[in-house]
Amino acid sequence: MSTLLRRRHLLASAGTLALPIGFFPATLLAQAGWPNKPVRIVVPFAPAGTTDILARALAPELGKAFGQTFIIDNKPGAGGNLGADAIAKSAPDGYNLLMGTVGTHAINAALYPKMAFDPVRDFTPIVLVAGVPNVLVMNPAKAQAYGINNVADLIRYAKANPGKLNMASSGNGTSIHLSGELFKAMTGTFMLHFPYRGSGPALLDLMGGTMDLMFDNLPSALPQIKGGKLKALAVTSAQRSAALPELPTIAEAGPVKGFDASSWFGLFAPAGTPAEIVNRIQQETAKAFQAPAFKERLLAQGAIPGGQPSAEFVKFIAAETKKWAQVVKVSGAKVD
Repeated sequence: MSTLLRRRHLLASAGTLALPIGFFPATLLAQAGWPNKPVRIVVPFAPAGTTDILARALAPELGKAFGQTFIIDNKPGAGGNLGADAIAKSAPDGYNLLMGTVGTHAINAALYPKMAFDPVRDFTPIVLVAGVPNVLVMNPAKAQAYGINNVADLIRYAKANPGKLNMASSGNGTSIHLSGELFKAMTGTFMLHFPYRGSGPALLDLMGGTMDLMFDNLPSALPQIKGGKLKALAVTSAQRSAALPELPTIAEAGPVKGFDASSWFGLFAPAGTPAEIVNRIQQETAKAFQAPAFKERLLAQGAIPGGQPSAEFVKFIAAETKKWAQVVKVSGAKVD
């Protein structure tokens, strides 16, 4: 090699070594020793709802597995779309995760005329965390005043008093909202819908008497049901829940054959997040679900633990998207 060529080679090598760290793709840097700082999990609803409950239950388990803190960041609004959009536009470096829901990733695309993100293109599904039935609950004093003791009573009262009952939800496009809309469509009833920024604030108004009823996720409603602060009429799933085995399904309890509207929750990362990181999170989540104490804790709350590989989660989401598009169509639900 000539002296001139050797000099150029050395200068090129020195230039490469001198490149700032920001020159390298974030995804490559993320894989080196990930995680070496706290990881954020965005919950796209207010605290105290099922999305928040599951995220806060899982975060410490992941923290123990990876030796880092997993921080919960509540970003409610627009049926979960605001928080989901924040993660869709975050760096795909493994430090930005979303506790997504059936609403953010299977319902909203059919319900909202415009979406700031694409639930398929902009995300990498990591793992299904849990599936849960919804539960039809009422304010006990309102139920007593209206003479409602079961689903048949509710249908009868709603038909005789169209628009008098106030139906709370955790937000437009959530399975809680769509469960109510499907119920209205299948029973020929009309109730006023009031969307909140999560189950937590909706439950507070329901227990306080501002709202009459709600189709809530079972884990967030269960403590209030057991405490006598809410009257449970039925679960929305096809089968009864092990957490409340005495409670009938809506299909059993009233003339609403075929009614089935359950919820699910899962971890997502921005599209482009390294597969190695995605696989590690999925594997550690699955391991957490095998721990008897953690598994029993979820089951006691009415949640059915997931843990399936990312590829299975992708297929599940595709099937759910098709199913809920039909529910939106049948119910006539719209969000302007």
